[in-house]
Order: sequence, then structure tokens, then C-alpha cells
Amino acid sequence: MKQKNILALSVLLAFALAGCQPPEAEQTAAASGTSAAPAVNADGSVNVAVNDAACEPMELSVPSGKVVFNIKNNSGRKLEWEILKGVMVVDERENIAPGLGDKMTVTLLPGEYAMTCGLLNNPRGKLTVTDSGFKQAGGEADLTKLAQPLADYKTYVQAEAKELVAKTTAFVAAVKAGEVEKAKSLFADTRTHYERIEPIAELFNELDPAIDAREDDYKQGPKDPEFTGFHRIEHALWVEKSTDGVKETAGKLEADVKKLQAEIDALTFPPSKVVGGAAVLMEEVAATKISGEEDRYSHTDLSDFQANVDGSQKIVELFRPMIAEKNQALLDKTDANFKQINEILAKYKTANGFETYDKLSEADRKTLQAPINALAEDLAQLRGTLGLN
Repeated sequence: MKQKNILALSVLLAFALAGCQPPEAEQTAAASGTSAAPAVNADGSVNVAVNDAACEPMELSVPSGKVVFNIKNNSGRKLEWEILKGVMVVDERENIAPGLGDKMTVTLLPGEYAMTCGLLNNPRGKLTVTDSGFKQAGGEADLTKLAQPLADYKTYVQAEAKELVAKTTAFVAAVKAGEVEKAKSLFADTRTHYERIEPIAELFNELDPAIDAREDDYKQGPKDPEFTGFHRIEHALWVEKSTDGVKETAGKLEADVKKLQAEIDALTFPPSKVVGGAAVLMEEVAATKISGEEDRYSHTDLSDFQANVDGSQKIVELFRPMIAEKNQALLDKTDANFKQINEILAKYKTANGFETYDKLSEADRKTLQAPINALAEDLAQLRGTLGLN
């Protein structure tokens, strides 16, 4: 056990010394376009906007250290903005409502980054982070206490990724064989393993959209040639009722989940992303999934919800002693909300999974949404509680 702890700590310290750099990957070339100096406000925050086609501006330069971005959606549809480093998502804001804005605070090290500008198939912007002399510190987080939970969480994620690959292989075989009903029966259970580890999967900005994007992320919707992954196949199974047009897509999905497994094996897990992932899972359910928009063709949303809860609860369990030491009241509230959500979801369980989401009334959905919102708000405090902001 002592040797295990030392190994876990060495992995974490190696990550810290490496300056939080992601695995090696090809850099995405920044899109050509008009560059402009960022609009810096009196408080030092930086303004950036997105529209249906680009970032405004397409090129930004900011000093290293903590930067606050004010992101505005200058379009008529929900859009997102991400900072990317190779295949890694450094931070992001998703589903920014039309005409509205969001704020994102992120600590950046010197270097060249890319920006996702609205839709996934839009040209990418370029973010240059200059060296301000900022030195990354460990903050208040106790590295010796973080090491083992991080190592245990990676083991959990690797196990889920292994199951994801195995079940995706069976799912893809059914799709390629044209066995529509069999593929339908495998769909929700296969996705469970992705949904549990979504905060880590989303770190890979090429693989996550390829595997899990929705039609809204593409200009031509479900018929866009760049729309791939689970939800493109879901559309074929439940709407087109045929797999004829998605057999290549299925093969790509299998290859992508295998690549994801390999990337996860090579990844040193960022502490703030792991702890923050507990909130990310619940925030996404509260903000968008509760409407039924993700599994809109199959209505298998409740299976995804349960997987998101499972993944979030696993993070809390692994860091439980540290959370309790810092804020027992927060932990008690979190436990109570998890219990309430699990009890509600249990009402909809069937012999083969869950009731389809379209069978829930608006009142049923609101009953589920209230504790999910409360849990997301509580979990959002975990990073600060453990000194990882």
C-alpha cells in the first residue's frame, strides 16, 4: 500500500512539474480571419464573441495566469466556446443562449492555443498566451492527499473505458449486420460507460464530438456529413429505421472509442478537472439534458441521467475524506441530494433499463430537475473547497 501511494504521488507531481501539459497530439491550425486586439475591460477581463461562423475576433492574445473571459453569443442559436490545447479541452462554456453571455475564469500557461468558435465545424480561432512571469502554484490543495484519489479515479475511468469499447464493438456489429432491433436494445447500456466518464472524455476535443455530438452542433443537422457517433446512429435506428446509411459511421465510432481508451491510458488526470467533473456532470443534466434533447430520437435519457449521477457520485466518494475535513455541511447536503435523485430515478427502472423519457410528464421532469439543480450548485463548490480553483 505504501508503494502504491508513492507511485500515485509521483504521477501527480510529474503532472504538476510538466505544467499541466496534455498528451502529444497534432496541433490544429488556427483559422484564417481578421485578427483584432481583445477588448480588455477595466477589471482586466477579456471580451470575446461567437456567431454562426466564427469567433469575434479570431485571434486573441492574453498574459499567462488567471484570465476572465466574457463570452457573448451573437447568433440566433445556442453556441459554445472552448480553449483547446492539442486534443485537450482546457476549459469551455457550452450552450450559451442566443444573444446572451457567459463568464469563464481559467488559469493559462504560456503557449499557443486554439478556440472553438460556435459550431464544431466552424474554423478555429487562435489564442496566444504570453509569458507574464506567472508561476503556477499548488494553491491550498494538499498534493499528498490528492494523489491516491486521483490514481483510484483513473483506475475507475479505465475500467469504464474498457467496458465502453467491448459494448461498442457488439453494438457496431449489430449496426453493420442491419439488426435494427438488436442495436436499439444495446444502445442505452453501451452509452452508460461513456456518460459516467464524460468529464474526462470531453477533454479530447476531436474525439468527444466525434463520439457524442448532437445534430445541433452542425449546420446541416442530422444530415450533415460531419455528424457522426452515437447520436447519428441513434437517428438512423429510431427515425430512419435502417442502418444502411450509417455502417461506415458505426465503424468510425468503434475506432474512436478505442482511440479514446488509448488516450485515457496515457493521460495524467488534472486534479481540478477531476474534482470539477462532479459538478460538470450534473450541470449538463440540469442545463440541457433535462429537456430530453440529447437522446431525442430514442428517449433513453434516464439511462444517461443515472450514468451521470453514478460518475459524479464516484468522484465525491473518492474525495470524501478531504471534503469532510473542509466542509462537512456541504458533504451532507450533497449526500442528501444524491439520495433523493437516485430514489426518483429508481421509480422509473424496468427489467431492461428505464422507462422512455417521453412517458414522463412535465411535472415528473420538474420533480427530477429540482434536486439536480441543487446538487449541481453544491458540487460547483468542490474545487474551491479543496483549493483547486
